[in-house]
Amino acid sequence: MKQARFHVGQVIHHRLFGYRGVIYDVDPEFQGTEAWYEQVARSRPPKDRPWYRVLVHGREMETYVAERNLEPAREAEPVDHPLVERFFVRFDGTAYVPRRGMN
Repeated sequence: MKQARFHVGQVIHHRLFGYRGVIYDVDPEFQGTEAWYEQVARSRPPKDRPWYRVLVHGREMETYVAERNLEPAREAEPVDHPLVERFFVRFDGTAYVPRRGMN
């Protein structure tokens, strides 16, 4: 198992699709189905590296993203998503503070 480069609450930028978001969960390796991977993960990122569940800024959308497609956001600004309050207590100016019991 590889060490995750990003953490829950971190604001990220997707290298390929250009969106910002906040990580709300981390899987040590791919946990989706083979059918999903074949249909959606067209760049064929490695399954044995961490994958992240992300709330996408400005959209009512969540994504499941391979580590190699993420980078830290250039500016750590709040993320506008309706589920942010479900997973986080507040934005501290650099990252989100997870609610108790979260990863």
